[in-house]
Order: sequence, then C-alpha cells, then structure tokens
Amino acid sequence: MRHLLSAKDLSHDDAVMVLDTAEAMAATQRHSVKKLPTLRGRTVVNLFFEDSTRTRLSFEAAAKRLSADVINFSAKGSSVSKGESLKDTAQTLQAMGADAVVVRHRACGAAHLLAHAGWIHVPVLNAGDGTHQHPTQALLDAMTLRRWYVPGSPGAADGSPAPQGRDLNGARVIIVGDILHSRVARSNVDLLTTLGARVTLVAPPTLLPVGMENWPCEVSYDLDAAIADNRPDAVMMLRVQRERMSAAGGGFFPSPAEYSRAYGLNLARRQAMPASAIVMHPGPMNRGLEITAEAADDPRSRVVEQVGNGVSVRMAALYLLLADEGNQL
Repeated sequence: MRHLLSAKDLSHDDAVMVLDTAEAMAATQRHSVKKLPTLRGRTVVNLFFEDSTRTRLSFEAAAKRLSADVINFSAKGSSVSKGESLKDTAQTLQAMGADAVVVRHRACGAAHLLAHAGWIHVPVLNAGDGTHQHPTQALLDAMTLRRWYVPGSPGAADGSPAPQGRDLNGARVIIVGDILHSRVARSNVDLLTTLGARVTLVAPPTLLPVGMENWPCEVSYDLDAAIADNRPDAVMMLRVQRERMSAAGGGFFPSPAEYSRAYGLNLARRQAMPASAIVMHPGPMNRGLEITAEAADDPRSRVVEQVGNGVSVRMAALYLLLADEGNQL
C-alpha cells in the first residue's frame, strides 16, 4: 500500500504491523535523545484545510522526531482563500520537494482524490476527510486499547507496551455520541472489528447515519443498557460536532442538558462500568456535555495517553511509507 487513506484499507496483518511499529517508536521516545535519523533529507507537508491542534501537532512532532523537514500549510491566509484549487496547491507543494503529504480536508474523499488523481506522486496520509475517515486516529485508539486489554484475562493490563502481534480479539468497545458526523467512529468501527473487537455504537436516532445495517457493529439508543449488557472494556465518548450542524445543535437533540442527561458519561455511569474498563475520547472534549469533569479525570481515563500514542502511530506510518525499506503499508 502506497498511501494511508482509510482504516478500511488495512488488513489485520497491516494493522498489527503498524501497531507493532508504533510500539517500537514509542520505545525510542523513552530515551534521553528522542530524535531518529530515519527520514533525514525527506520533507513532509502538513496540508490542513480544517482547523486542528492535536492531529497537526502530532504529525509535525512525528516527522521531526524522524528527522524529516516539515512544511506546515494552513488554508487560512494562503492562496486557497483566493480560490486556488486542491490540485494546484498540491502540485505547488510537490514542486517544492515534498516527499509525503498529510492532508486534512472538509470534503469526504479529498485524500483519495489527492492520492489517485495523478496530480502528485508521493505518499498521501489522510488526517481526516469530512465525516468519512481518520485512520491514524483509529490506530492510536487501537494502540491505547491493546495496552490495557489482555484477551482471556480478567481485569486489564497495566498500560505497558503490547506484545508483538497482539490483536483485540474479544474486546468489547462502546462508542457513544455524534456518530452521524464522526469520521472517528467510522474509522474505529472498521479497524477495531478488523482486529477482533466487538463494537457497539450508542446515540440518539437523529445522530446515526443512514445505512447502519451495513456496518459491522451493534447499535443501541440507551447508554445505560449498553453498559449493563456489554460490560465493556472501553467506552469512547465522541465530541458533539456543532460546527457540522446547522444552528446550535441543528435540531439533532432537544438541548445540551437533555443530551448530557441521556448520553453523557458521568460519575454514575463510570461507576456502572467494570472497574477495569478505560475511558477514551479523541478530543477536544466538551466537558459538561458529552463527558463530565469527574469522568474525564477518572484514574481510568486514557485521554492524555491517546495523545502520546498518536505521535508514535504517526511516526510508524511515516516510517512505513517513507523509509528506505519503503512502502510497507
């Protein structure tokens, strides 16, 4: 595979290879000198048409720790605001010597178009395209989960690096919230089920997309029942994406207070989960809406760990696509 565009494109062995490589990268980051010479002389372009903090900084840190040069491009203040197309922007960046392009775009399929339209001839990594896919987010979530889940064992692991080749066979994961607008949910359903997990999506009917019968997961409208029935190993809360809705909520739910009451992760719901279950969130969190401060700061919350694992996963992806061994994905 020459690009990383979708979690659905990853086979079981591909996903495990990326996760094992990410663990190896994470081990290097525990040294006093974190920088590796692997991609010295290569240039990685972060091409962001949507606002981002965690993903953009994570890709930048990953590239720099592999000794690549980094060009950060933001649509704001660029020629895009003057009408320049995605094609012209990408070709301009390749002419400047880009060896890989990391792209985030509001349009579904933008990363696929960039990779296959013949405009550029370098690896493309999808950092999120509309409501479609966000593969490196799913990979970092899987990396976090497999550190805390041991198949066939009671309780959870201690968060230490996962053994080489471990998948998530038998893990039970609940993903809660704005499924309709979430590329994170779609990517996690694809990847976690590929790795053997059982995924349950929980949301009000208005925040579920059409065609759910084709997704390899279960669906529930009742968070309390889902927790009681599934005894999950992880509960992942999703941000309510108001910027993708019309007006304040767009009629998708009666009010923020009502949404929080029915679908927010609070202390009572955290206590109803198994003691070993972890709390996850892709960020940024709307504290008091989809998650309370008590749940976000719970000792079993892995939200900050997810951010750190994101750097390791993105180092792994860049290494596998750009290193001299070349295009192992």
